[in-house]
Amino acid sequence: MSWRYASPSRLETSEQTTGRQLQRVLHYSMAPSRALPGLRRAECAIHDVDCDEVYPGIYIGDAAAAKNKTYLRLMGITHVLNAAEGCRYGQVDTGHSYYRDMPSIRYMGFPMVDAPTTDISRYFYVASKFIDSAISSGGDQDLLSMARSLVHCLVGMSRSATCVLAYLMICRKMSAVDAIRTVRMRRDIRPNDGFLQQLADLDMELKRKNLYPY
Repeated sequence: MSWRYASPSRLETSEQTTGRQLQRVLHYSMAPSRALPGLRRAECAIHDVDCDEVYPGIYIGDAAAAKNKTYLRLMGITHVLNAAEGCRYGQVDTGHSYYRDMPSIRYMGFPMVDAPTTDISRYFYVASKFIDSAISSGGDQDLLSMARSLVHCLVGMSRSATCVLAYLMICRKMSAVDAIRTVRMRRDIRPNDGFLQQLADLDMELKRKNLYPY
């Protein structure tokens, strides 16, 4: 399975990145194909979860995926990032104690609500570091034993997707446009308008720091 993504045009990289521009990219980028090999949708159907591998070793999923320990063991998940930690409506009430009987899992949680006014950018770098620690710990191991991260929120479309997009931008040197296209090919994601603007701001910050390879 190929994990390539389309390089942005010169126009896309030279313009000021805006939330509206990212909204257009999200809307017009390729829809995910459930027929693609390697996405293991059969396991999702069996365990009644919604989860997709959007980048090697990185899965975006819903609350059901995060709470199904049998599924997590089957998929070899070693790191769980809950982007919706809490007991309020729209949040997922797991935590370190929830995975106490799974010593192989490392957990991190952010108490966020899915609202345009939520400052998700405060978690961009710590989330990226956590996800990257999983990917790095995989090293040169074979695919069956490599570390895998599940990044989830309630439905796996907004908060969790935004954290993964930030990771691809910060650690994999993708532009916001590239990151959205990469993930969108494998999962239907819908970050809210406020999150898209914060990703646009991150994009401009990384461009100013010359962290992109173009």
